[in-house]
Amino acid sequence: MAKNTDLINMKNSIGVMKRSIYIWLLVVSAFGISCSSDPEISNDMLDSGFIYSIPDSIQKHLVSEYIPIPTELEKNTPVIIAAHGYTATTFEWDELRSFANMKGTFYVSQVLLGGHGRSYEDFKNATWEDWQLSIKVEYKKLSDKGFKNIYLAGSSTGAPLIINLLTTDFFTTLTQPKGIFMIDPIVVSSNKTLTMVGLLGPILGYTTVELASGETGKWYVYRPQESLKQLMTLINTTRLDLQKGIVLRDNLYIKVYKSAIDDVADPVSALMIYKGLKYDWILYKNIDVEMVDSKLHVFTRLAGREGVTAADITLQQKVFADMEQKMIK
Repeated sequence: MAKNTDLINMKNSIGVMKRSIYIWLLVVSAFGISCSSDPEISNDMLDSGFIYSIPDSIQKHLVSEYIPIPTELEKNTPVIIAAHGYTATTFEWDELRSFANMKGTFYVSQVLLGGHGRSYEDFKNATWEDWQLSIKVEYKKLSDKGFKNIYLAGSSTGAPLIINLLTTDFFTTLTQPKGIFMIDPIVVSSNKTLTMVGLLGPILGYTTVELASGETGKWYVYRPQESLKQLMTLINTTRLDLQKGIVLRDNLYIKVYKSAIDDVADPVSALMIYKGLKYDWILYKNIDVEMVDSKLHVFTRLAGREGVTAADITLQQKVFADMEQKMIK
């Protein structure tokens, strides 16, 4: 009898081991993982640190740099600080910048998140607070220069970075923001394997992502597990803050645009933001949420993508026009 019991226990153990190996293979496949600790990086990749010129980027993309001494007219012109998403660069907001230049009614200040646009090692070692710092620095510079109509825009991870600022006293001594726009904000991830990064990250090292040819050099190919942990920490922190409730000024306008189908940011993120942002007067709600007919994550960024349709372009331009009208009315 004892031998039979031992045999049964052994079979059960083997069964558990097989299931564990199967689950492991599924997770590795879902993460897109190469289990090497040293990714192979070529000079044409953003990960190399050779692609993005930081000084040139600052001068070209930041309003505080290319308008060092604003006139009264410039101070009264709306300026929107646009923060891109995880693994991206200022390229994500180039099309809004082009729209603004064509219209001539507002400025776009494209911040490069801290740790981004540099080497794989810099990205690996940066915290989410480091990512956020460039938003804070540019906002303070514009406020100090006397810009009166400052807006914020965040795509994907840029959105929770901005939401976090609302939980602090950052704006207390500065020009108050007029409004915030969010494009496909991530508060809940569509990729549920991301929640396992704390357990599997140290073993796996990094994940990989395939880029279209037009995206090469503008996004990171390799996502170090350290940065994924930072992303998960930011998401969890934001979700908990929203569940507790974040109280806003009565005149701060917020607009959330969310793709109905999104393989990165779960659409429930928009609902959590709507319910979690509150005003002193309970009946007052200056927040709009618009679910859009798109399957693209950060649907306002079309440059570099493959298979862009006429409907994608129409939607992008409509949202840019909506943002403009809100700022200049």
